[in-house]
Amino acid sequence: MRIGRTLPPAAAPLGAVDLWEGLRGLAVSRHTTERLSQEIARHLGVRHVFLVSSGTAALTLTLQALAAGSRRTGVIVPGYTCFSVPAAVVHAGLTPIPCDVEPSTFDFDHAQLERTIDDNTLCVVAHHLFGVPSDVARTRALCQRRGVVVIEDAAQGLGVMSKGVPAGTIGDIGIFSFGRGKSITAGGGGAIVTNSDVQADAIGRRYEGVACPSRLDAIAHLVMVVAMALFIRPPLYWLPAALPWLRLGETTFPTHVTIRRMSGMQAGLLRHWQRRLRESTDARVRTAMAIGNRLGMKWPAHPYLRLPILASSPAEKRALLGRSRQLGLGLSGGYPVAVDQLPELRQWSTSVTCPKAHRIADHLLTIPVHHWLSARDWRAICECVRAGRPASANGRSSS
Repeated sequence: MRIGRTLPPAAAPLGAVDLWEGLRGLAVSRHTTERLSQEIARHLGVRHVFLVSSGTAALTLTLQALAAGSRRTGVIVPGYTCFSVPAAVVHAGLTPIPCDVEPSTFDFDHAQLERTIDDNTLCVVAHHLFGVPSDVARTRALCQRRGVVVIEDAAQGLGVMSKGVPAGTIGDIGIFSFGRGKSITAGGGGAIVTNSDVQADAIGRRYEGVACPSRLDAIAHLVMVVAMALFIRPPLYWLPAALPWLRLGETTFPTHVTIRRMSGMQAGLLRHWQRRLRESTDARVRTAMAIGNRLGMKWPAHPYLRLPILASSPAEKRALLGRSRQLGLGLSGGYPVAVDQLPELRQWSTSVTCPKAHRIADHLLTIPVHHWLSARDWRAICECVRAGRPASANGRSSS
């Protein structure tokens, strides 16, 4: 067990002012959530915003709304993505269908995507994994010809631009998350956005039946957020990281999805979200570029949630992660398996295989780039990574 300064793999700051705004939000919940909804709409240039309890709740609610108006049941998801994505499909009563992805971008293998779409495809979920932008416009062009909706999962992409357009606004419907470890956080919360009146009507009908969290639940969440804001800091993160029952860093398939509206407390915590997003974006781009320059690796200047690199072998990945744990450097292994390898999805198994996603799962590790990294931290990270000689950055060769 390591004791001492330890970097979390992903983190976003919450200050005393933010916590105070969260407390105030408890008293004026409706006003606070309406204000946040209007701010998000103006910032992203969208007409409709629905605030919910989490990014997973946002995706599940959206899928339920689409399913209510169609007999189609197939939902194509990236072969390598957060396990909450296929879990949301399952909880919406639909069939998850994985499609392979490219290691350089985590975007779909578009040739396979075109073959996978059929007459039973309800929608395609495109993502911006780790803040790496996917070509959602290309996916949407393909899907429009087939009458298929594109849900843009921007849970990890708030602040990311794709060809000059904000992530989350390119697909038919966009999903955002404000959970722990995102670019900005309220310890939870999510948003659904769209410019489509038709989709907004369908989502709105489901949203009308979504309950607000109780005041007691909101207070309990605020207590959790206060603890998170304190212990996510590198001088103290070693303590929760050492407690096995917290299971920090583990990726599990969600067995239950609770769908609630966003609380006034969560909306209050996001009172200064636009300033915090600008600061987070600047810090993440700056840190990623500094690490890239020191390692001799070149990657685009995106506000990465975590900086992805591919080790040359699974053994090298394990060695790098082991060294990182010893030094408290915050390297993480990403998601441990591809979507088509999840045991929870065996009953929906199809003939589709995702060999590129398998390779990503075996070789991928991520580097923290959040604002708490000091120059000394990223120099230590570079020394650790250079010693392991990873084969690529974001799927590209480092040579």
